[in-house]
Amino acid sequence: MSISIRLPDGSERAFDAPPTGADVALSIGAGLAKAALAVKVDGEMRDLARTIDHDANIEIITAKSPEALELLRHDAAHVMAEAVQELYPDTQVTIGPAIENGFYYDFARDEPFKPEDLEKIEAKMREIVQRDETITREVWDRDEAIAWFREQGEAYKAEIIADLPQGEPISVYRQGGFVDLCRGPHLPSTGKLGKAFKLMKLAGAYWRGDSNNAMLQRIYGTAWTHEKELKTYLTQLEEAEKRDHRRLGKQLDLFHIQDEAVGQVFWHPKGYTLFRQLEAYVREKIEARDYVEVKTPLLMDRKLWEASGHWDKYRENMFIAEVDEGSNETRMLAVKPMNCPGHVQLYANTLHSYRDLPLRMAEFGACHRYEPSGALHGLMRVRGFIMDDAHIFCTPEQLPNEAAEAGKLIFEMYDELGFDAVEVKLATRPEQRIGSDAIWDRAEGELKQACEMMGVDYVIAEGDGAFYGPKLEFTLYDAIGRGWQCGTVQVDFNLPERFDIEYVAEDGSRKRPAMLHRAILGSLERFIGILIEQYAGALPFWLAPVQVAVATIVSDADDYAREVAAALKAAGLRVELDIRNEKINRKIREHSNNKIPAIFVLGRNEAEEGKVTIRRLGRKQQQTVSLTEAVQQLREEALARTAPKVDVAA
Repeated sequence: MSISIRLPDGSERAFDAPPTGADVALSIGAGLAKAALAVKVDGEMRDLARTIDHDANIEIITAKSPEALELLRHDAAHVMAEAVQELYPDTQVTIGPAIENGFYYDFARDEPFKPEDLEKIEAKMREIVQRDETITREVWDRDEAIAWFREQGEAYKAEIIADLPQGEPISVYRQGGFVDLCRGPHLPSTGKLGKAFKLMKLAGAYWRGDSNNAMLQRIYGTAWTHEKELKTYLTQLEEAEKRDHRRLGKQLDLFHIQDEAVGQVFWHPKGYTLFRQLEAYVREKIEARDYVEVKTPLLMDRKLWEASGHWDKYRENMFIAEVDEGSNETRMLAVKPMNCPGHVQLYANTLHSYRDLPLRMAEFGACHRYEPSGALHGLMRVRGFIMDDAHIFCTPEQLPNEAAEAGKLIFEMYDELGFDAVEVKLATRPEQRIGSDAIWDRAEGELKQACEMMGVDYVIAEGDGAFYGPKLEFTLYDAIGRGWQCGTVQVDFNLPERFDIEYVAEDGSRKRPAMLHRAILGSLERFIGILIEQYAGALPFWLAPVQVAVATIVSDADDYAREVAAALKAAGLRVELDIRNEKINRKIREHSNNKIPAIFVLGRNEAEEGKVTIRRLGRKQQQTVSLTEAVQQLREEALARTAPKVDVAA
């Protein structure tokens, strides 16, 4: 039986008998055969040892392939499971997938693992890698597989098999004496995993995520292609811990979150000052571009959400309020998860002419979305937030330019806020969506044209669009290389159709406007969390909640300090006066720990001469200048809204 194999470069190879992936790699070269980890057969990942029994397109997967990392992490989970069972034979293994940045495995064991056990398990994993055990795939009969795992005391594995559809192949993988249920694929041997892995932490997890089931013990690990990547990742984690906005938020007295309002923020005075500065910045930018600002209700009838499609597609993420209106009438209301239907109502309230378009409608909208409690994370993932939202109603001809202008504004503001590494993704139609394919083709085409007008490259995020339209996603990268998707520009032909909104065209006919959904920072809460971590709490001068601390060395300078503070406040600067009976070194240390950008140190000489000594956060040198010069200098810095540039970590 002759088999024809087509390689990625278009060349073909013929085999007299069905080859394995390893055979194909060896036919290309000994170097590739040594580097090969797996094979793609007509787009499907497979083990190298599996036979290719038909003519196929083949790609050999090596450590350089994008798919390699997930494969390595999957195998790391299996090697960890083997190590655990060698060290603790009474342990049952359950499920162990690859995840972002690593892997985990859930174990059933009477005795809890201790943190020091991770070192033992990791050492055993390295021993298993050193053994270079061959990993082989076997297909078992369903009933025999259930019986075998039960005999081994692996009740969880037996349950998984019993729940699989009848007739589905039961594949298991054997490495050394360890056998595990798995679809695969896997590396050829444990030695291919390499040394770039580390076990990270312990956690609890319910079997199959159900609190009614048994609590299991989860071990998390991370795995990378090369040890250099592992080192970079561990350094990033260490740096991220130092910058954690939750810790800094408490240290700087910015905000807190408590159980009585899960996923919602209590802003302290300093934190809300930061919030208002950021909001004012956005407002200034959009007013200069002829946006009109509006406000829409927080609670709206379910009929509106049914008309928009949210009730059908987004209901599980919405908070619902059922209201007794009397006379046996009950009304179902939803707390708005987004502002779009409300903005459509505002547009529909007036008949618009083509001369009114584009109409750029903005709102700092209070939105609420149900997020599982386990997914909540400080300011980064909340249930209640303010979004710098806007909707642009325009003619179809205006759409590409409006999308491009919105994108340019996003780039401009990110740069001014100190983020100059930004990636653009075009998120295309998801499986769950409204509207015809023709509408989606058109909408995706408009966004591609907008990217060309902006002169930016983009990558395709297949299936990641909203249910009503495709979108451009703007991901900024912070000081330690983490990506945060914040800004979006979304094309929507569906909501105008569903709500039957129109405009009067130049020829007097009624036409359907196009609609753009646009957010720049997204959730202001989340963006503040990003800013705190970007600058490790030391925010740019114009954003800092307290910009200047006026601290006295001696009480003789107290009256002058009050005069200095008044002059700074009159110039529009945010000031904290510190005339406590404390040593100046303690005052400076406390204000530095609070990340106040400038400290004015005042003693007798400064008071007598009408001068101030300025200490800047993070600088050793200090400067003594007149009060007038100091106020002017800081006022100009505040108005310039400059942000220190930081190098994005690789």
